[in-house]
Amino acid sequence: MNLSLLFPLGLLALASLLVPLLIHLARRHQYAPLEFAALRWLRAKARPRQRIRFDEWPLLLVRMLLLAALAVLLARPLLHGAPIRMPPWVVVAPGMSPPSLPSGSEGRWLAPGFPPLQDTAPSAPQPLASLLRELDQTLPKGTALTVYVPDPMPGLDGERPRLSRTVQWRPVATPVAAPVPNIAPQLRVAGTDPEPSALRVLDAVQRAWGGQPLSAPLDAGVVPNDGQIGVWLADAPLPATWQAWVQAGGSVLIVSAKAAHGSGTTVLADASGKAAVVRHALGHGQVLRFTAALAPDALPILREPSFPRRLLEQVHPLPPPQLAPAALHAPLAGAIAPLAQPRELASWLLVLIVLLFALERWMATAPRRGERA
Repeated sequence: MNLSLLFPLGLLALASLLVPLLIHLARRHQYAPLEFAALRWLRAKARPRQRIRFDEWPLLLVRMLLLAALAVLLARPLLHGAPIRMPPWVVVAPGMSPPSLPSGSEGRWLAPGFPPLQDTAPSAPQPLASLLRELDQTLPKGTALTVYVPDPMPGLDGERPRLSRTVQWRPVATPVAAPVPNIAPQLRVAGTDPEPSALRVLDAVQRAWGGQPLSAPLDAGVVPNDGQIGVWLADAPLPATWQAWVQAGGSVLIVSAKAAHGSGTTVLADASGKAAVVRHALGHGQVLRFTAALAPDALPILREPSFPRRLLEQVHPLPPPQLAPAALHAPLAGAIAPLAQPRELASWLLVLIVLLFALERWMATAPRRGERA
């Protein structure tokens, strides 16, 4: 353990120690000489040299200690390396019934701020995996941790939690609602088809996504609905209505390079590394441009069995999994342990200052002090 000061300039207040010294020197008892007749004929002797002496030095010492404690308090001392002992923690995911807590343990909800179990549990879904990592870095090293989570476990973030301590993992079987099926997006084509083979490729992609054939082309000036994927087949640039739809967050597939806007980024490449699909940002949406005609001879990537899935990941990314077996997401060990937080000594110094002040007042107002004076 070592000691440090958060505000070292506060030690300048130690200069106030001169105040009680000067007060005690100035208020020494004065002895007035008295003349006696029988002593008038005695030979005068040299007066001894006066020495500095302090009256009531215990009171002086207490006052100096009081001022020194106030100066150290202003400097805000911190104690590093002091062991912090906390009771075992038991955290429960919101939505579960709190278990019976062991004697001497601390029960909290696995929610932002980690409120006590006596409080009302948060109703909103919580990122349980992220909260576990935060709690691990909040609790001091060596604090035991028990975690109750529902099984299957929600609130995942794509990575198994890794903590700095071994936790007692307590999955509790909980019924959950059936997951909403992820419906594949629908392609909506528009414009004049310069290559008849493009419609056949798009129809094959649509069937691979959802087993449905390609829908009829849109009329002139009509934009796709929200959630649909637009396909611009014409060699002309995108019309103003389509550009506004993309800027609002839509996605469109085009073959013509004239409809692209902004700098492009390759998002799909064939086995040889040649770019097949390039993304262009347009407002809040995106334009995915094929680098060649939609034909297997022009784009070899169309022959790859994984092409429909890879294209779907670009135009309609699958949401991350929200549920998983709790046993598969038990936290791993090996994370960096949280840094030990320094302990402030202000509370102990305040207690010492109060005691010294009470002692100083008692000594300064004691009846025997008046009698001595």
